[in-house]
Amino acid sequence: MIEQIIQGILLAFHNIALVGCAAAPFYNRNLVTTRAQYGPKLHYELDKVVEETLQGNAPWCMAFITILFATGMGMPLNHYLFHGSFRVLHLVGWTAIGLKLAAIFWMMAIMGQIFFGLNPRLRVLFAGFAPGKAPDAEAEKEFFGKRARRKALCETCLKLAVVVLVSSAFINFNP
Repeated sequence: MIEQIIQGILLAFHNIALVGCAAAPFYNRNLVTTRAQYGPKLHYELDKVVEETLQGNAPWCMAFITILFATGMGMPLNHYLFHGSFRVLHLVGWTAIGLKLAAIFWMMAIMGQIFFGLNPRLRVLFAGFAPGKAPDAEAEKEFFGKRARRKALCETCLKLAVVVLVSSAFINFNP
């Protein structure tokens, strides 16, 4: 019974993290797509909201991916703790685990690029802008170039989140 309770808790947190991993890039994508309607010219107040939202979501994305990985490792270890061996899986289950892990590690790499590379530079660039003042053309160009790169990486994250969600359904495929 204790094994099932632990498994249930791990699975609950795992599912919440799965939803978060898919929801964050989905909603970020919608925000960026809506913002794109105004073109690659700075609209200070609008861009401030977009930046604060996107940069505020980055730590959540990292947290969801970390929880996803930790609980994903915790579930087979829970079984091992109580039974002394790992569960026997069908080839379909092992393939699903491989795809899921590859997608999670790829998402972690993308979030690292965004969190430690793009977002800090975007913060610095945006700090140089002011409401009602025309931005420096080079800084504005770099700002929107970095944003475009972040958008492309987030699009990839969204696709990887779908891979994680779909592969999760096949992990318990019975032999």
